[in-house]
Amino acid sequence: MIIGVPREIKTNENRVARTPAGVMELTKRGHEVLVEKNAGVGSGFEDGEYREAGAVIVDTAAEVYARADMIVKVKEPIEPEYELIRENQLIFTYFHFASYEPLTRAMMERKAVCLAYETVELADRSLPLLIPMSEVAGRMAIQEGAKYLEKPAKGRGVLLGGVPGVPPGRVLILGGGVVGTQAAKMAAGLGAEVFILDISLPRLRYLADIMPKNVVTLFSNEYNIRQLITNVDLIIGAVLIPGAKAPKLITRDMLKDIRAGAVMVDVAVDQGGCIETCKPTTHEDPIFIIDDVVHYCVANMPGAVPYTSTTALTNATLPYAIKLAELGWQEACRRDEALKKGLNIINGHVVYKAVAEAFDLELEDVNKFL
Repeated sequence: MIIGVPREIKTNENRVARTPAGVMELTKRGHEVLVEKNAGVGSGFEDGEYREAGAVIVDTAAEVYARADMIVKVKEPIEPEYELIRENQLIFTYFHFASYEPLTRAMMERKAVCLAYETVELADRSLPLLIPMSEVAGRMAIQEGAKYLEKPAKGRGVLLGGVPGVPPGRVLILGGGVVGTQAAKMAAGLGAEVFILDISLPRLRYLADIMPKNVVTLFSNEYNIRQLITNVDLIIGAVLIPGAKAPKLITRDMLKDIRAGAVMVDVAVDQGGCIETCKPTTHEDPIFIIDDVVHYCVANMPGAVPYTSTTALTNATLPYAIKLAELGWQEACRRDEALKKGLNIINGHVVYKAVAEAFDLELEDVNKFL
């Protein structure tokens, strides 16, 4: 199979879908890998490293898309890329369709086969291709939140860990999944007082067992959220419903109860966000302020640490990419139920329920395409 790795063109997106090591694993199996010129530079990988790994370096994204059977990316295609995508071409990347209807309709019109990293789901309901970026984003959420709590950044001027004689900052984390767990670990490690909320009692029991004493677990409901937001410095939105829009847990009217200079980091913003007043921002212009509350809503947070993120993403996606290349997408998805759940759009038809429901589109049975 011919596999294409284009350069990411979303604002300040420095990740790339494959490291040279990942390319070598594909080329040594007899597959041809086309890498767009300078695609890996932002992550610290030079074209020469890709050549040594067996890749063919091509000058333009247009050539990558024109020749490749499968395109592997990091972020969803954006408008300049739509017209490059061919009918029946397999696109393997993060899509987050349910949060953006124009992308959904564009991929339907292009009649591509869209296999989304974020909906590949194992039998235990874990999301193996979302986990590495969720780990990065969860840790970064505290790092960025701590930075924007500083007074020059318009925050309250609070040091999360405090110092002897001064109490530490207070952190509220909405969601006890991978993002929330990693955020809680980072905040607790800094010495903050941490509250983590979830609707799953088994998950809360697990978190209570593994977390240090400065992390308090609470059942997630509107009453508890309203009680906590009045007295915290940093709020992390870490809610995920696979393939669907996140629920709005912090509403517009709640902002009046939040301290001036408090910071909210909505990690779920690429799924529509769990904070009503959040809208996607970029690393170039990451924050905005409403009612004296700082909002940090960067939709591709792991893009700020591209070496770590690219390596972690390649480690997770490579086994699936190899399977797709060796067997073709139909046979690979017939054999692997987790991979089959990654199929969102096939030749103009929506095959993933949450996407169909988000935009009132007809849902087709994925099995009829396999």
